[in-house]
Amino acid sequence: MKNITGQMELIKKKAIILKALSHPIRLCIVKGLIQEEGCNVTTMQGCLDIPQSTLSQHLIKLKDLGILKGVRDGLNINYYVVNDDAKRIIETLFY
Repeated sequence: MKNITGQMELIKKKAIILKALSHPIRLCIVKGLIQEEGCNVTTMQGCLDIPQSTLSQHLIKLKDLGILKGVRDGLNINYYVVNDDAKRIIETLFY
C-alpha cells in the first residue's frame, strides 16, 4: 500500500470508467459495439429494446467520458469504443 496516494489521480480516472460501465445498459452498449463496431442509434435501439431517448442519454454519458466516439456518416452517426480500459474490462468480463 506504499505510494498508493501518489496514484490517486490515475485510480480516480479508472474508477470513473468502472462506474460508467457498472450500469447494465451502458455495459451492454459497450459490449455490443466491441462485437460489432460502427452501429448507429437505430440499430442499437432495436437490439436493446429501450426508448431512443434513454439510449441517447447513455450514449452521451459514454461519449463525455471518452469511452465512445461518434463518427458521422451522412445522416447517421456510427459509434465506436475508443477507450482501451473499457475494452480490456469487457474482454475480462466476457471473453
